[in-house]
Amino acid sequence: MKKILSSVLCAVLIAATVFAFSSCNGGGAKYKIGICQLIKHDALDAATKGFKDAVIAALGEENVYFDYKEAAGKSEDCPTIIDMFVSKKYDLIMANATPALQAAANGTQTIPVLGTSITEYGVALSINNFNGVTGINVSGTSDLPPLDTQAQMMIDLFPDAGKFGLLFCSAEANSKYQVDVVKAFLESKGKTATLFPFSDSNDIQTIMNKACAESDVIFVPSDNTAAASGEILNTISRETKTPIFAGEEGICKSCGTFTLSISYYRIGQKTGEMAVKILRDGADVSKMPIDYDANPVKKYNKDNCEFFGITVPEGYTVIE
Repeated sequence: MKKILSSVLCAVLIAATVFAFSSCNGGGAKYKIGICQLIKHDALDAATKGFKDAVIAALGEENVYFDYKEAAGKSEDCPTIIDMFVSKKYDLIMANATPALQAAANGTQTIPVLGTSITEYGVALSINNFNGVTGINVSGTSDLPPLDTQAQMMIDLFPDAGKFGLLFCSAEANSKYQVDVVKAFLESKGKTATLFPFSDSNDIQTIMNKACAESDVIFVPSDNTAAASGEILNTISRETKTPIFAGEEGICKSCGTFTLSISYYRIGQKTGEMAVKILRDGADVSKMPIDYDANPVKKYNKDNCEFFGITVPEGYTVIE
């Protein structure tokens, strides 16, 4: 009897171990999706949540396994994450932020890749004369707001400002794209626009101090490294009495005054809806146009506007 009980107990333990292992690896989920997110901050987190919510709503939570991996802001770690997803033969890869997308595009030519929080796909993927469709196993959504509109907003909101400092991470190609567009617009309006690139989080404080010393207003685009350093930027902005106009809501909430921002949750949802079309309906990712949030909203940071003594114009929504 003891031998029988022992055998039964072993069988149960083995079964439990196998179940736990299979659960950790997606178990019997019909669809397995790898998510590579560059760094943890509000904007990217919202996009990932929107993506997962949309996929689960359409396919059912029991049918989907998400393998979420974060690169902790280290672009060089994204290829390792992607290689793991490829080795496990996942059905789809979601790449959140430009370095993650670049790693995914380089890491596989067969698994469908959807990006989100990508400013400009032509720049990210080095596609000349990009027409909105990649023609390869990559598509997704963009977080690009109308940059000329943002630049004109800065002029309107800070009419006495003559010198604008454009702070961005030189390691993020799409951040450089944004500041180049904004710089050209500001200069066309007779303003001085100076680029202040920083290489990573280690030198952002030094570069921000320099930018504030030489500028009336700072522009920070939708830049992941800057977003993760909002507290530092806010401290320097206040100490030097130099307001920040932010490229997106998350940065504005942490250190800015105003923004014209898209909804990262909504572009995440749109990316999830694209994933459903690929996984369930057999859509060809190479023919799917890049999608956008068509309704950016003018928003403001109440605390910082009060600190700088700025009167908020009509038509702006407070960031909660």
